[in-house]
Amino acid sequence: MKNKTLITLTLLAINLASVIAQPVYSTKTGTASFYSKAPLEDIEATSSALNSFINTSNGDVVFVVAITSFKFQKALMQEHFNENYMESGMYKTATYKGKINEPLDFTRDGEYIVTTTGTLNMHGVDNSINEKGTITVKDGKATLKSTFKIKLEEYKIKIPRVVVENIAEVVDVNIEAAYTPHVIEKK
Repeated sequence: MKNKTLITLTLLAINLASVIAQPVYSTKTGTASFYSKAPLEDIEATSSALNSFINTSNGDVVFVVAITSFKFQKALMQEHFNENYMESGMYKTATYKGKINEPLDFTRDGEYIVTTTGTLNMHGVDNSINEKGTITVKDGKATLKSTFKIKLEEYKIKIPRVVVENIAEVVDVNIEAAYTPHVIEKK
């Protein structure tokens, strides 16, 4: 009788585990911005259309931003950015797919310093990157902030000699996202 009870409880536990809700955090209104400090001119652009999700069960994290969603103070800068440098007609998005390296309890309020390891695809080029960020969990919601640097040459973004004094070779990138939790039923 004990064996039947143990088998029944084990099967029940397996069935329950298969329908436990897996929380996923997502946003469609995150912010991605970059800043280029150069001798002749500083360039800054911001997109408020960053899509992102974090899967809390396995630490997967994804960011996707449309290149044409970046806004500049000067229309000519935006035009040159899309047509000459990023070739946004051909390379429509920048995408990061990675994993959060540290275990993180999204059920507990707190500020967590995390690192991610993954692949950044931009301008048709994939590069492995490891970056730090801060995830803050409060009242069941999460926010993320991260700042890192990108070398344009690593993504085959060419700067013509004529404007080399206007554009930095290394660009500062800032990511900010406020996530909403969603429950996905595991089947």
